[in-house]
Amino acid sequence: MIQDAFWGILIPFLGTSLGAGCVFFLKNSLRDGIQRALTGFAAGVMVAASVWSLLIPAMEQAADLGRLAFFPAAVGFWLGILFLLLLDHLIPHLHQNSLQAEGPKSQLQRTTMMVLAVTLHSIPEGMAVGVVYAGWASGNMSISAAAALALSVGIAIQNFPEGAIISMPLRAEGMGKGKAFLYGTLSGVVEPIGAVLTVLAAGLVLPILPYLLSFAAGAMIYVVVEELIPEMSEAPHSNVGTIFYAVGFVLMMTLDVALG
Repeated sequence: MIQDAFWGILIPFLGTSLGAGCVFFLKNSLRDGIQRALTGFAAGVMVAASVWSLLIPAMEQAADLGRLAFFPAAVGFWLGILFLLLLDHLIPHLHQNSLQAEGPKSQLQRTTMMVLAVTLHSIPEGMAVGVVYAGWASGNMSISAAAALALSVGIAIQNFPEGAIISMPLRAEGMGKGKAFLYGTLSGVVEPIGAVLTVLAAGLVLPILPYLLSFAAGAMIYVVVEELIPEMSEAPHSNVGTIFYAVGFVLMMTLDVALG
């Protein structure tokens, strides 16, 4: 079971690596319309995963609380929001198409801060996959292997554009293909590391699993609302981002319900 969880955890990282690999096959940086579409798609996947893979299971596992079954989900959700808000203020980072860095003042290079921005996205995603697999590995009957796999596949699909959105602009700025690929890949390395640590601590995780599931959901929703939605809507014809948001949302919802 632990071995299956390990391979499942690596699936999202594979998505990031494949996306970063686009730098070897595409000559030019991604057009604005494509970037907005990919960003909207990623946002849709993250929102659907937060609801079907994290918040609903969190409330189902707290069903013995009766009418207060929402309480762990609400508390964990807010803790996830506040955690990402804290990281946003502590880690210097620069978003795609942004001229001004966020977080504390830093002498870090522009490329490094762009990678840190995507790494912030990856933290809640790695937590989400790790918590779900930890619950499954602990024998929690409400989390099936198929449901955990659905989340991994969904996160991997939305990680593909994130890897490309990092590596392609770095290549356009003059960075070598190999180095741009490495930066794009490294932006997602925090996911498997965090997920593996969570699975190894499965025995400690299980008692507070509803809180941790909703914590990951809150962190992902923070990323969507604070970063992805503004990025997909910042240019003319931003309805492209909205359409692909719906595509990502429906795809993740379908995966979770069909496989879960």
